[in-house]
Amino acid sequence: MSRIETEHHDGTSDATPGGYEGQRRPGELVFGALMVIGSLVLLWNAYGISGFEALSAPGTVPMATTAVMVVTSAIIFLRDLRLPRVAGESVAKDILPGVVLIIALMLVAYGFLLKPLGFLPTSALFLIAALKLLARRGWLWTAFVALGSLLLVWIVFRIVFTVLMPAGIVPEAEVIQAVRNLFAGGQ
Repeated sequence: MSRIETEHHDGTSDATPGGYEGQRRPGELVFGALMVIGSLVLLWNAYGISGFEALSAPGTVPMATTAVMVVTSAIIFLRDLRLPRVAGESVAKDILPGVVLIIALMLVAYGFLLKPLGFLPTSALFLIAALKLLARRGWLWTAFVALGSLLLVWIVFRIVFTVLMPAGIVPEAEVIQAVRNLFAGGQ
């Protein structure tokens, strides 16, 4: 997972826009086109707020912001069109490897399961599966770290900050009340 593919990458940061000076990485044109299209959609939505009524109209700042997005994304897209593609790289291997797609699908599943199952079981399933996939450690370590992290997050957000989370199939309120009764000393 963390192994660097040395046959085409020296292991240094590729923080240069586009990754390589004067070359275009795989998928960069598609991403640039999506940015231009997304910016245009956002500009249209911003225009729908109030149109061009006045400089002080509610849609002025969103329109100005999205207009800048359209211009800058179009400039980057047009610049990338002229660049040659980097040799020896592929989207599947270097840009969007399988593990990234699996985690993305797991996040989508998490979103769908959160309401029917609730926060605790959905998060436990997600954390255990993600840790097993990414850390490649034993089941005991994976379960301990995942469930310990989940317990800590649940205590901080549910008990300390009293953030309501989808209860689902776990009778969370009853468990909290039982714990409160334990510490209340039978009052």
